[in-house]
Parts: sequence; C-alpha cells; structure tokens
Amino acid sequence: MAGKKDVASLNAKQRTWQLVKFTLFSISAGAIQAASFALLTETTGLPYWPSYLMALLLSVVWNFTFNRRYTFKSTANIPKAMSLVLLYYAVFTPLSTWWGDALTKIGWNEYIVLGGTMLTNFVTEYLFQSLVVFKKTMNTKTVSQFKANGK
Repeated sequence: MAGKKDVASLNAKQRTWQLVKFTLFSISAGAIQAASFALLTETTGLPYWPSYLMALLLSVVWNFTFNRRYTFKSTANIPKAMSLVLLYYAVFTPLSTWWGDALTKIGWNEYIVLGGTMLTNFVTEYLFQSLVVFKKTMNTKTVSQFKANGK
C-alpha cells in the first residue's frame, strides 16, 4: 500500500510529531478518566476498583478512536485493531486494578495511585499501539479519507 510506514521507518521528526499527538489525545483521555473517576468516587461511595474500571473504559474508547484516526492515520480493520487493544487491556486492567486497590488499602491516596497508573498506561499503551496494533497500517489513510468514508 502506498504511503504505508511502520514505526521503524518513520524519521525522527515524524516519530516526534506522532508522540506529541498521542500525548495530547492521552491528556484529553486522562482528563475524561480523572473527571469520571472523581465524579464516581465523590458521589457514589464506590470503592476504588469499580470507579477506576468505569473511568478507564470511557478513556480507552475515546483514546482509541482519536489515535487511530489522527495519530496513526490507520486504515486498520477496526474490530481487529480494537481486539488487539482489548488484549493489551486484558493484561493491564487486572494488574492496574490489583495494584491500585492494594495501594489504596494500605493508605495511599487514590488520586496519587490513579496518576501513577495513568502514567504507566500512557507509556505502555503508546509502545503497544505503535509497535503492535498500528505498526503495519500506520499512515495508510488521510484525514480527508476518514471524512469521506464517515469513519
């Protein structure tokens, strides 16, 4: 496919711009996650883990949608790409829920735990998406093609 580049073939400027976009979308997803976590924590009285899981789900859907379209510009089969992201979260979510619950039970502040978990998620998810999920479909579609196809 013309224009197809995996992360290894991107030059330093392209990789830097890709990381900047991923960071900005992750910040917006983090804001969604933090706000929904705070809303659930402060208004429902739920323990850490269900509030965390619901907030995480909202941020994952947001982040995947925008990063596929604008950061990685991928024509990847959406169900296949989302399945790969779900595999990542099948590992990350139980681990992060476990360590978050364990740390808050020994007295760590839930917002500090959430911040550390979000930072860990940011780094590992960027690596997973760029090296696994979108590696072979990166830069295969322009934003105008997304608009024309309604995706």
